[in-house]
Amino acid sequence: MSTHAQIVATIGPSAEKEGILKRMIESHVDVARFNFEWFDSTREGIRIEAFRAIAKECGRTIPIIADLPGARIQLAQGHTYDPALPFSITKKDEEMVRWCVEKNIEYVALSFVGSGDEVTSYREMIKRYGGSQKIIAKIERSVAVDAIDAILAVSDAVMVARGDLGKEVPLEKIPFVQQMLIAKAHAAQKPVITATQMLLSMTLNQEPTRAEVTDVETAIMEGSDAVMLSEETASGQFPVEAVRMMERIIVEAEKHRTGHTLHPL
Repeated sequence: MSTHAQIVATIGPSAEKEGILKRMIESHVDVARFNFEWFDSTREGIRIEAFRAIAKECGRTIPIIADLPGARIQLAQGHTYDPALPFSITKKDEEMVRWCVEKNIEYVALSFVGSGDEVTSYREMIKRYGGSQKIIAKIERSVAVDAIDAILAVSDAVMVARGDLGKEVPLEKIPFVQQMLIAKAHAAQKPVITATQMLLSMTLNQEPTRAEVTDVETAIMEGSDAVMLSEETASGQFPVEAVRMMERIIVEAEKHRTGHTLHPL
């Protein structure tokens, strides 16, 4: 099967088991996401080199997203950020950006951005280090929703990061915010990724819930250029099955989708 909408898979411990990563790539992973929340340059270097080697073995060149933590504050359970702090690029993020330039990582994803100026600051820093990495702005704050036009103008792509966004926007409004963000991205001719809990039950089960299937189908019908797997492939028990199921849903949804010009990553 081959789809137009792309599958972004988060690479973590589950994918590092013998043969699993190769099977995931063969099952149609289009883009790999590495979560830098617990960044260690040596470990990440080994993981990314291994990923690229296996992709090459499969005859594929798969772009990588380095997901930067930004102003994230880790808690005992989950995470948050401090909205009262004025924006500044963290020392940790700057270290990661420099490393991404050295390793020729294709994309950096920015967490908790709130304005176009913040995206521009990262763009300038990337250039200072001699890089040309593309920037994905993660829309996970209400101020980012309000500033979406300015953010889209200076970003290469956006991610509808529904997990953290759901902490600032009433849950019943999330579907409509998602629809608006996707439409805005299409109007700006920028790729848009829909993310968070798309097939979450597949961290423990071989099949998703009917509601999850409908969620992915809705994201595709609304015009998502890519859909993302997080825990499902990073730490779940069935990462290959999750990729295969995502592919099946996309293929079926695209039989019914009309009028969308996709902008792949």
